Amino acid sequence: MKNTFRKTGLLLLAALAFANCDSNDDDNNPSNVAPTASAFNALRESAMDKITQQFTLIAEDGTSTFTSDKGVELTINANCLTLNGNPVTGEVNIEYAEVFDPGTMLVTNKTTMGALPGGGFGLIISGGEFYINATQNGQQLDLGCNMNLKIPANLTGGIDNEMVLWTGVIDEDGNLKWNEIGPDAAGQQGVFGEGQGEGAAYYAFFGNFGWTNVDRFYSDPRPKTTILADVPEGYNFGNSAIYLHYDGEGSSLAKLDSFDNVSQLFTEHYGQIPIGLECHVIFATEENGQWRYAVKGVTIQENDVYTFTLAETTLGSEAALVSVINALP
Repeated sequence: MKNTFRKTGLLLLAALAFANCDSNDDDNNPSNVAPTASAFNALRESAMDKITQQFTLIAEDGTSTFTSDKGVELTINANCLTLNGNPVTGEVNIEYAEVFDPGTMLVTNKTTMGALPGGGFGLIISGGEFYINATQNGQQLDLGCNMNLKIPANLTGGIDNEMVLWTGVIDEDGNLKWNEIGPDAAGQQGVFGEGQGEGAAYYAFFGNFGWTNVDRFYSDPRPKTTILADVPEGYNFGNSAIYLHYDGEGSSLAKLDSFDNVSQLFTEHYGQIPIGLECHVIFATEENGQWRYAVKGVTIQENDVYTFTLAETTLGSEAALVSVINALP
């Protein structure tokens, strides 16, 4: 009888230990239920909210300059602000966001894909992505002259004299697509670099609210290919994403911006990926208010298909994911 009680007790302890291990091992036991598109989008919106800064100016003060968290100086002439065609007076709200690193680009879904002259989109290397808007009592204001940014160049590796200005538009699928901004009629719109070392900076002049970028096209002479990514069943463009981190190009992030509903594959359908490129392919989705993700280091071969399973993913916070992506070579 004594031995029977002892064996029963050991079995109960083993069962409890197994149950406790199973219930707390979330990283290795992902949910089989795919998230909704709204849940995934909420993660991105939360990330965007965290990097959005708020400033206030008084229109009668004329020109105002604000310094961002990362040391960017934004200068706006309030005399150029209008509401329904009328000059603005009183307090004006300025909304501002800045993105420099691929981790933040991923969690906010603000990638660097620029419109190619012949059609399609290719990777652009960023000197900084910026969102700027002005409102008064919730009403959108217009800007009748250029504002300007002074952007520390050390945030993206120093001065690159090939940088030009781009304006960003978010399409119906939620992709941020960039189009190059040409000089204005007076030749006063554009970007240039000045200075050396820690004091080097880009000076950007433009007259549009919304998204603006200091960028240049990524250049690689090697033959190009398309690639595909296969994700777990139940995951698609609405509730997950596939990103490409080009190794050595830390101030940029590409995205497979199309999903084939027949093959159930993410596609890079522009044929712009260099064969032989060393990069990391990233699968990202949502689970219970956190990020679930996987990162694969690859060397691109022609018409590659990269497959992700839930078993190889990790569940983590936004900060953890940003840290992982920013630590890539």
